[in-house]
Amino acid sequence: MTQTGGHPEGPAQKRGDQQVQISRLDRFFQITERGSTKAREIRGGFVTFFTMAYIVILNPLILGGFSADTAPLDVEGNWLQAVQIGAVTGLTAGVMTIIFGLVANLPFGIAAGLGINSFLAVSVVGDVTWAEAMGLVVINGLLIVFLAVTGARTAIFNAVPRQLKAAITVGIGLFIAFIGFVDSGFVTATEGGPPVQMGDGGSITTVPTVVFIVGLITMGILMARRVQGGLLIGIVVTTIIAIIIEMVLKLGAGGPDNPTGWHLNAPVVPSNIVSIPDFSLLGAFSFGAFDRIGVLAATMLVFTLVFTNFFDAMGTMTGLAKQAGLTNKQGNFPRLKSALIIEGVGAVAGGASSGSSNTVFIDSASGIGEGARTGLASVVTGALFLAAMFFTPLTSVVPLEVAAAALVVVGAMMVAQIREINFRNFSVALPAFLTIVTMPLTYSIANGIGAGFITWVLIRAGSGKAKKIHPLLWVVAAGFLVYFARGPITLWMGG
Repeated sequence: MTQTGGHPEGPAQKRGDQQVQISRLDRFFQITERGSTKAREIRGGFVTFFTMAYIVILNPLILGGFSADTAPLDVEGNWLQAVQIGAVTGLTAGVMTIIFGLVANLPFGIAAGLGINSFLAVSVVGDVTWAEAMGLVVINGLLIVFLAVTGARTAIFNAVPRQLKAAITVGIGLFIAFIGFVDSGFVTATEGGPPVQMGDGGSITTVPTVVFIVGLITMGILMARRVQGGLLIGIVVTTIIAIIIEMVLKLGAGGPDNPTGWHLNAPVVPSNIVSIPDFSLLGAFSFGAFDRIGVLAATMLVFTLVFTNFFDAMGTMTGLAKQAGLTNKQGNFPRLKSALIIEGVGAVAGGASSGSSNTVFIDSASGIGEGARTGLASVVTGALFLAAMFFTPLTSVVPLEVAAAALVVVGAMMVAQIREINFRNFSVALPAFLTIVTMPLTYSIANGIGAGFITWVLIRAGSGKAKKIHPLLWVVAAGFLVYFARGPITLWMGG
């Protein structure tokens, strides 16, 4: 008989080794333990990336531009190049999302936060340089990391009542649905009437908005029929429809001169799909703001960044973890401290790379809606962000209207958490209600959390339940009072 000892790895052995590898992957990410599968995690990672990919396009448009005429100028007249911001946006999002997946083992994507980048572009760089503004972001991140490492951030998280955590989840659901409605043009601002309206003058008037509606219905049907990969299938199908429409109608990207165009990017297959990223902005930050505008003024800017970053992330992670079914009865989730530390590191990395503070993205809810439950989905999302640095033109193929439809579907799923709130107890009902409605109406998760914390403390104390209020809630509520009054405080200090 012929001996096969010289070939120890036959087909059976190879299959056995593959099963061992799969088992190790499963154990590391606790895939089976959390009721998921590797296929679901990979699909979820793809869906999260597709609904987050717009940040690689949008962040450069907020922080920079293609010329001095199209970019926000700092106090010295400097501006950031959109191409460079796009490169560091993809790099930081990719690296931090992978680290988050490996360390925190949660299906959350991390990228440049839209609230803070807008705050920097509109309210900060008029007084400091871009490098100094990013230095303030780095300090903000270091403080958040310190609070997380010392356990203070975890303690505050644990002190939040379970019903307020449920309200935060519901509020985020309404918030991301509202973002989807606005990004798609389904809801727009009015000039002299109500704050918002449907479409233009109360009617749907643009083809891109119709594509959003088609995508919303398509995804809704697939989710209702419990089709595996429903969101991903819906995104792909609707994007193909959008590409065909653009080929026929040539609507182009929207703007003041083209109000009927696509909201952000036209769904066109690019001729050149590969680009070399420019990382010139890495390390381009400075701590010179304290000398330029004074210690008190710079400290108030840092305080604003910390409060926004801290509670936006806390609220987002609370909502995402609850949607994923990873929370316990108190609303806490596994590896909480690690998640809070890594999120803080994302803020440091974002400032150090000049791409603005990186934080957990609400859009991760789309991947969770697809079935993602572990950090493997985050690793997939992060890898796609790193690839996107070299294929930046392809990230613009999926129009914002399609991503917006996915956000509305996920928002509807998150609102289901409202069943956990006892609205028959008004000392719970009003704080929960204010938390929920303040988020979409003020376009801020932090504002909703602040409104909920302050009213929870005051109403429950006024109704004779002061002893049941966690001491940390008093401290945080007082901090939010300062946060909401930061404008007059800043003017008073400046005077």
